[in-house]
Amino acid sequence: MISVNKLSLFLGGRELYKDVSFRITKVDKIGLSGKNGAGKSTMLKLLTGFHQPTEGSVSITKDLRLCYLPQELFTDSTKPIIEEVKTANAYIQKITDRLDQINIELETRTDYESDSFLGLLDELTELNDAFNMQGGNDVAEQSESILKGLGFSEADLTKPMNEFSGGWQMRVELAKLLVQTPDVLLLDEPTNHLDIESIDWLENYLRKYPGAVLLISHDKQFLDNITNRTLEINSAKVYDYNCNYSTYLTRREEERTLQLAAMKNQQREIEHKEKLIAKYKAKASKAAFAQSLMKQIDKMDIIEVDETDASSLRFRFPEPSASGKLVAEIEGASKSFPDKTIFKGLTFNIAKGEKIALIGKNGVGKSTFIKMMVEQTDYEGKIKLGHNVKVGYFAQDEAAKLDGDKTIFETIDDVATGEVRKRIREILGSFLFQGDEIDKKVKVLSGGEKTRLALCKLLLEPYNFLILDEPTNHLDIISKEVLKNALQEYTGTLLLVSHDRDFLDGLSDRLYYIKDNNISIYFESVKERLAKVTAEQNQILGTKTKKVKKKNTSFEDTKKLNGQLNKKKTQIANCEKKINQFEEKIAAKEKEVSEHDFTANPESPLFEELDQLRKELDAEMEKWEELELKREELVAQLVG
Repeated sequence: MISVNKLSLFLGGRELYKDVSFRITKVDKIGLSGKNGAGKSTMLKLLTGFHQPTEGSVSITKDLRLCYLPQELFTDSTKPIIEEVKTANAYIQKITDRLDQINIELETRTDYESDSFLGLLDELTELNDAFNMQGGNDVAEQSESILKGLGFSEADLTKPMNEFSGGWQMRVELAKLLVQTPDVLLLDEPTNHLDIESIDWLENYLRKYPGAVLLISHDKQFLDNITNRTLEINSAKVYDYNCNYSTYLTRREEERTLQLAAMKNQQREIEHKEKLIAKYKAKASKAAFAQSLMKQIDKMDIIEVDETDASSLRFRFPEPSASGKLVAEIEGASKSFPDKTIFKGLTFNIAKGEKIALIGKNGVGKSTFIKMMVEQTDYEGKIKLGHNVKVGYFAQDEAAKLDGDKTIFETIDDVATGEVRKRIREILGSFLFQGDEIDKKVKVLSGGEKTRLALCKLLLEPYNFLILDEPTNHLDIISKEVLKNALQEYTGTLLLVSHDRDFLDGLSDRLYYIKDNNISIYFESVKERLAKVTAEQNQILGTKTKKVKKKNTSFEDTKKLNGQLNKKKTQIANCEKKINQFEEKIAAKEKEVSEHDFTANPESPLFEELDQLRKELDAEMEKWEELELKREELVAQLVG
């Protein structure tokens, strides 16, 4: 479907790709891998035509339907989100508009036997066939299902698009792509704005998606569970693996090990030949032999080991000071806003050493609960920290709160105290800020770099209660693994919010699940809890749809039934038009009878004429009832 042919691109003064070639087929679910700045997002823009290659080409099959979701997008549309999604499929919308035009024309025309009128009927049949083949009848139901799967409530569906935040608008944009069912989906970090339940839903949806998918994601589990192929962009090259992300990492390392061994063997061979050349080239009797060795070296294809992103965070949290056995007491805690209750009567304790994952849909109060814990919002009830508890808090917008005009070094130096100030360069180095880089202004850093700098501040003091709200935002997969390892080694108490299931897996020993203004505590993994939530949702859905059973109908049968149905609709429309005409004639005739002077003309035929019109109306009404009954029978056959 899509073919990239010897593509090269120079961008921002550097060679992003060189002589790259690969193909995307209809069965591919591809994860696009590579370190930050490798050119993953740019590759998607090349495929959509937003960028043009310096050399080479991108060939796309004619009439291929391709949809692209960027990382950020904002709209000020005032349409209800359900309408945004329902009308997103331009092809179905075009058919719908034309069907409306034809139906209006059929209602006003009377040349029922003309070629142009019959031509309209044929076009109506063809358009209805196309409409049904594209799932036009199901678009409203599908739109609602997708929006709810992405976390919207029933009440949200009729709200205007511009009332939602940028993150929720991105969910609507994703729904607009999914409802179109394009041949190829290009998704750039689609999970960025999703909660953990919506990610789970999207993962299941994309796994069964009938078209090709090419996606960029820092969510390892999301990639593993969807993709059957991985494209790695590394040093201007693209490496192609027919496997998911985790398997690709294993194969890539095996290949590098083989490459390294082959390179060392080749180097030893070259060194040996060079010694022989140096030994014999000055001797006339051995000059030809030396020359032959030189030619052998010149003809060699020098083996190179592919570069890897060897840089990664390397740190561990300071050993925490001792706290009391009870870290926090929550008793009757409630939180409300003028239009919404978030929590009501929360009562439980947090004990020393517990590692807690706080999960739930976006908007249910995860960040609000954390702000209650750190006294950054008011609430009713009691939240009391235990003896000697020292909280280290990482807010969801921690990176955004950094002062952009300060340097990296100044950001840490301003908050460091005591002996730790002597170790600032060492601490920054463990977060990949080395050498002259520490003099960079914060405002020029990428999202991932700002997150790393914000996390770095947590190493300045030995906190014994870490409260982290989405600390993995903007971190790449390797950095997430290092942070996860550091948290696993951390011996203090941890309360963590994250939508990354792989990050949470094996990190927490209990779940706090927010739902219905309360927090339920589960001693199970995130995977186990999500499986139960999905099963409950499927059971509810199954109950709703259990009564509806559709029989299998062949394409030809469906086409025939649709043709018959369209003709019946036209006949009914014509019949209704004649009924209206008879009713108008009867009304006029009744007026004429009421105004007639029968004493002057007692033999007037007005009553007979009125009686005849009424008989014709009755006959037309009977015809309408028969046609309507047949139409209902055809509809029943179509829907099974």
